[in-house]
Amino acid sequence: MNITFLYFNGCPNSEPTLENLKAALDELNLDADLSIIEVKDPQQAATVGFLGSPSILVEGRDLETGQPPAGSAFSCRIYEIEGRRIGRLPKEYIKARLSSLS
Repeated sequence: MNITFLYFNGCPNSEPTLENLKAALDELNLDADLSIIEVKDPQQAATVGFLGSPSILVEGRDLETGQPPAGSAFSCRIYEIEGRRIGRLPKEYIKARLSSLS
């Protein structure tokens, strides 16, 4: 399984989300090839399908939507999970989404 973690430098939610992603992979015992990409500008964001920091792609599909990225955004990413707006993805959410996409 190919997983890509995308972020931009200075995003306060990137490090905690990356830690949660790594923990989720360990707990699920998934054999994953994890790539970490720092997105440096809007042009690169458009090239890699960056939907905001942080973003996780599984086999080229966005973890949240399950679809290939449509468009791009060079900004902080906000997720709506269980009626709450958050910037860092919880480990349990990542585990559930990985299970549904694998």
